[in-house]
Amino acid sequence: MTESLTKHERNLSAIIHASTFSKYFVPFGNFIFPLILWTANKKEYSFVDYNGKQALNFQISMLLYSVVAGLISIPFFVGFLPDLFDGNFFSLNRLNNLNNLDIHISSDDFRFGRWLWPAGITGVLQAGLVIVNVVYTILATIRTNEGQTFKYPFTIKFIK
Repeated sequence: MTESLTKHERNLSAIIHASTFSKYFVPFGNFIFPLILWTANKKEYSFVDYNGKQALNFQISMLLYSVVAGLISIPFFVGFLPDLFDGNFFSLNRLNNLNNLDIHISSDDFRFGRWLWPAGITGVLQAGLVIVNVVYTILATIRTNEGQTFKYPFTIKFIK
C-alpha cells in the first residue's frame, strides 16, 4: 500500500496520531488537534480520513474507559465519608494518652484500609490506560508513517 500513498499523506496521518500527545500540554489537545487536521484533509485523502477516525475513536474510547474507572471508585469513597466525621478520625481525643506512651499498631486503627484498595486498583487501572494510550499511539504513528494501516485495539467506533 505504500506505493499508492504520497509522502504527504503518510506524514499527515502520522502527525494526526502524534498530535494526540498534545494533551500533556493543552487541555483536550488529544481531541482538538487531530480533529482539526482530520477535518481539514479528510476529503482529499482517504488514508488520512481512515487514520483520523482511528485516532479520534481511540482517544474517545480511552477517555470513556478512564471515566468509568473513576466512577467505579466513587462508592468506596462515599462509604468512607461517615468515618471521617465520627470524632475520632482526625480529632484530638487521643492526645491525653500521650503520657502513657502506649505504642501499639492495630489494624483497627488504620481506617484507610477500606478505601485504599479500591483507590489503588483504580490508580493501577488509570496508569495502565495511560501506558496503553502511549504505546499504541507510538505504534500507530510509526506504522502510518511507513504507509501501513493501523487499527487500535479496545476501540469503540464513535466516528464511522
